Amino acid sequence: EDEDTPLQKKLEHLGKVLGTACLAICALVFIFGLVRDTHLTAALQGDFMGWLKAEQKDIINLFMTAVSLAIAAVPEGLPAIVTICLALGMQRMIKHNALIRKLPAVETLGCATVICSDKTGTLTQNEMTVVQGFVGKKHFRVSGEGYDPNGDFSVGGQPFSPTQDADAALLFKGALVCNDARLEERTDESGQKAWRIVGDPTEGAMVTLAAKGGLWRTELDKQLPRVQEIPFDSERKRMSTVHALDAAPELAALAGEPLMLFVKGAPDVVLNLCVSKLEGGKAVAMTPELREEILARNHDMASSALRVLAVACRPLSAVPEDMSPANVERELTFLGLLGMIDPARPEVIEALKVAHGAGLKCVMVTGDYKDTAEAIAREIGMLKPGGLVLTGPEIEAMSDADLAARAERLQVCCRVSPQHKTRIVDAMKANGHVVAMTGDGVNDAPALKRANIGVAMGITGTDVAKQTADMVLTDDNFASIVSAIEQGRIIYSNIRKFVYFLLACNVGEILIIFCAMLFGLPIPLKPVQLLWLNLVSDGAPALALGLEKGDPDIMTQPPRSPTEPVINKEMAI
Repeated sequence: EDEDTPLQKKLEHLGKVLGTACLAICALVFIFGLVRDTHLTAALQGDFMGWLKAEQKDIINLFMTAVSLAIAAVPEGLPAIVTICLALGMQRMIKHNALIRKLPAVETLGCATVICSDKTGTLTQNEMTVVQGFVGKKHFRVSGEGYDPNGDFSVGGQPFSPTQDADAALLFKGALVCNDARLEERTDESGQKAWRIVGDPTEGAMVTLAAKGGLWRTELDKQLPRVQEIPFDSERKRMSTVHALDAAPELAALAGEPLMLFVKGAPDVVLNLCVSKLEGGKAVAMTPELREEILARNHDMASSALRVLAVACRPLSAVPEDMSPANVERELTFLGLLGMIDPARPEVIEALKVAHGAGLKCVMVTGDYKDTAEAIAREIGMLKPGGLVLTGPEIEAMSDADLAARAERLQVCCRVSPQHKTRIVDAMKANGHVVAMTGDGVNDAPALKRANIGVAMGITGTDVAKQTADMVLTDDNFASIVSAIEQGRIIYSNIRKFVYFLLACNVGEILIIFCAMLFGLPIPLKPVQLLWLNLVSDGAPALALGLEKGDPDIMTQPPRSPTEPVINKEMAI
């Protein structure tokens, strides 16, 4: 369901307060004027109709004055100026790579207290590069940068050729064909040739790795044509493809069947489906010792801030009629691990310092392995001593009350699925926080809708995520969220400034009339003069205040309370 933003709630409350105050002022001035009139005594003694006839003109003037004063008390320029202020704020935010889709969200950003951010592409550069791997009994390293298919392989400091090793060759082939990304060489505007990936950056890292080893997609797709697939799913955390081996006799001889299933995905998930491991070109039974060794290698790479994926395979005699994951993704042979680095964005570290200085709570939400998430969070300064790290399964095991109780210490959520994001948002909101949640996938839409500020990725985000969100980051950068929050704070500060100004002007008009009546003086302003004063004082000066550029220390102040009214105690006094 749609929820009112904090600004909408506050302006609604302000409207009720002003409406009640204006009716009270109108009645008070009118009654006081009648009481002040000496002829009212005669009317109360019985000659009411005669008094009414004699004083009809004065009563009408008094009533008109009271109504005019009530009108003057209402800052009728407020809706227009708020709208203009928010619209101009949207323009400023676009310059900071934040596209606002819903106008009230401009101000909502200003009272945000929690930012729940995805890791890949938002906190990091989303340019994956495989730098380590584990296959057979070898732990190899890979040189090279980005998507350039030039690099060397080494094991223990000695050169290593993956195509000459049966285990590594099958691992690389599986990583390449169970994959939808493509590596292309393009010429940029300056005439320089550069390699780029079309598709998912994680898959692109594997395509680049295979190219470094001499395996190219165009050639391998002919040798191992894909005949069936089960696409990647965030719940399963893996992808599977079935390939014919007719044009690859060596692989067909190794498999002993005409088809081969390749599976790539999260190491813990894929390993649980494996019953054997490839060593020396042969499948050996998966023992507890082998399983522990693989998990230890995975832990070592993840602790080095690497994102790790596993690859496995299974020979098939025919394409299964039932292509359900439960029927196909079983009895697998483990091929190896690939560890890739995704460097943190340089500007994120500074943005996090600004966010923490502004009293904002920042939480990393990622599907990565726990060790990887912790290592990157520490590297960028998001995970502090005493901070809490929760995994998806741990969140599932908690009640809503338990999760809300731990939410204040929560700094990293890993191995999460989209529904966990919604629970995290609810837990934060239960503690009174105003939550900004990022997302890019179709399944992220409920969490984006549930958050006070849904933030979609403009580059990698799906159309569903963008249409659901309140804000779209055109550069997918966490630093842009912090900049947008600063602009939101400035906008709310300006709104309070011109409300303060408008009410101060209107109180002056009220006091002039009321004090004149109180001391028995003639009313100094006619109704039309009151309305004229209101017209010239409410518009342009208030709009000028709405265009203030903000105080320089606005991001060193803690977030304001979402429940604080526009007219707080200090302003009221």
